[in-house]
Amino acid sequence: MPTFKVKLSSNSKSHIALLAAGLIFGANYWIAKGLMPLWFTPSQILFLRVGAATGLFWIIGLLYPKDKIAKKELLRIAICSLLGVVINQFMFFEGLRLSHPVEASILHTTSPIFVMIFAASLIGESITWQKLSGILLGTIGALTIVIKANGVSFSSDTFRGNLFILANIISYSLYIVLVKPVMMKHNPIVVIKWTFLFGFLFCAPFTLSSVTEIQWNLLPGHIWLSILYVIIGSTFLAYLLTIFALKYLSAMVVGFYIYLQPLLAATVGLIFYAERPTLLKGFAACLIFVGVYLVNRSSNDVNKGVGKVPEANP
Repeated sequence: MPTFKVKLSSNSKSHIALLAAGLIFGANYWIAKGLMPLWFTPSQILFLRVGAATGLFWIIGLLYPKDKIAKKELLRIAICSLLGVVINQFMFFEGLRLSHPVEASILHTTSPIFVMIFAASLIGESITWQKLSGILLGTIGALTIVIKANGVSFSSDTFRGNLFILANIISYSLYIVLVKPVMMKHNPIVVIKWTFLFGFLFCAPFTLSSVTEIQWNLLPGHIWLSILYVIIGSTFLAYLLTIFALKYLSAMVVGFYIYLQPLLAATVGLIFYAERPTLLKGFAACLIFVGVYLVNRSSNDVNKGVGKVPEANP
């Protein structure tokens, strides 16, 4: 029988990687929320996530021994690790502990706005009316899903949690922009292994003592599966997929895929939490995908040689 082989471009693979990362993150809202506060604290999850991911990335990094990071670039990577690993992850879990997955996903729809601002001001990425239109459509679609379909109620604890989520969003958006120039010069695995190593060195002194308080023998089977998902799935695999995409796509495009997370989180709620599908959700999903299309169509991808990111000096 004849066989058919489909060759995907680097751009196509990058978009598939971002879609997979979005699915992982979308489910992570619910799975991570189920771990706190009964079984784990944010500090404990941070230590486990960063420690395990650091080991995994350094093992894979053995495949790229010739790609060396210059000392001046290590300083930039250290700053990126503080933003994209330590502050980002701690603020996310602390915020999710106090807030609700729905309200957290509402705030995450603002991430592309911050990415666009940082990318335009720091590395010179262009802003077009088409990108602005796509962001607007994506925002409307995402907010329609999480507000109209689920409702929002801000309590005092929830409000503080949402402030933590906002700090998480800003730090991660800035991380995406600052780390991209280094990704342009080096293999993403090499960059991310150093990023997580610095992140682990930053967070270990403040989180190690909390890990000794975990009562491992009392954890039921589904909690073991959940923590493994959070550690390996939403940390190791999702970061791996994102940094691969950053090699070929603009920072704004990568940041815009955050709009898929409310849609995917709503799908998880539909399957596992008996939420009913509605025409409103379908319409909102269409807005999100049209918005993604508009941003992607107008983006100046790196491999086309347009809008190439300049080399950074830490």
